[in-house]
Amino acid sequence: MISRQDFFYHLPENKIAQTPIEPRDASALLVYNRESGCVEHRQFKDIIEYLRPDDLLVINTSRVIMARLFASSEQGRKFELLLLRRVNTNCWETLIRPAKKAKLGQKLTVNEQLSLTVTSYLEDGVRLVEFAYKGVFENILEQVGHVPLPPYIKEKLENKERYQTVYSLQEGSSAAPTAGLHFTPELLAKIKEFGCKIVEILLHVGTATFRPVKVDDITQHKMHSEYYELSEDAAIAINTAKEQGRRVIAVGTTSVRVLESVGAGDKVKAQSGYTDIFIYPPYQFKIVDALLTNFHLPESTLIMLVSAFAGRGKTLELYNLAIEKNYRFFSFGDAMLIL
Repeated sequence: MISRQDFFYHLPENKIAQTPIEPRDASALLVYNRESGCVEHRQFKDIIEYLRPDDLLVINTSRVIMARLFASSEQGRKFELLLLRRVNTNCWETLIRPAKKAKLGQKLTVNEQLSLTVTSYLEDGVRLVEFAYKGVFENILEQVGHVPLPPYIKEKLENKERYQTVYSLQEGSSAAPTAGLHFTPELLAKIKEFGCKIVEILLHVGTATFRPVKVDDITQHKMHSEYYELSEDAAIAINTAKEQGRRVIAVGTTSVRVLESVGAGDKVKAQSGYTDIFIYPPYQFKIVDALLTNFHLPESTLIMLVSAFAGRGKTLELYNLAIEKNYRFFSFGDAMLIL
């Protein structure tokens, strides 16, 4: 048994970042070298000082959709919806609150252009819904949907693009791959000019990433699946780096999940599909050599993944140090580079 409580730490509420730092790369960066044990406190823009010219950075280019909707029943009851995963053209897995009131056959109206019907019950309050609309669904969603900010962010986001990475391309995520939020176009250009290769992969962030662990024994936790893509060009670049002994640096836990899902030995294979990989200690990493990540919620699957990479005790030690040094936590918070 591996206890969920082994991954708990106490975080004062005032350490939860409510707004993004400007500019993006002005956020703080905690750097931990696993080999030397050295810990340094820098700004994110200094990350290039810890890179090597032959490093390969793997970024997740998924783009967040305006996945948060508000709807009403014919009786006037209000509902909040979070779109999680598109099943087909009109059907989505959707988190609905209050879930108990979203009965089978229930019709909900967002506006005159968009309505939906609950068609199936799934786990944890998730429902399968079928949308009816007039026009182009993506355009309507962009107009009436809201940024799906996590519930611990209470302040309004003035600029919707600040919950997107500057390299986001393909829409499909219900939450941002937050480690990438720190990069600016200028910093990325400097990294490329320095000699690092940047490889794009895709994982659409859904319920698996932020679903809480409810079981005491984390080995009994079941991850929901999330869609990913790894292209042939990306696979060749990653395999070449591994063959040459160059570092593969994952930008974010989502990139880690893709790389470790498609890894066999020290090779990856170009493919797409769904992954439900759950990484926790004492997982042995096949592909990832270094990790850039934010600071995550206590007892979450994300801190468990980081603990598998850095060691559980060391991860909690670094988190407590970050609290002491006034780092900002969670989605709009600061970053940690683990080498």
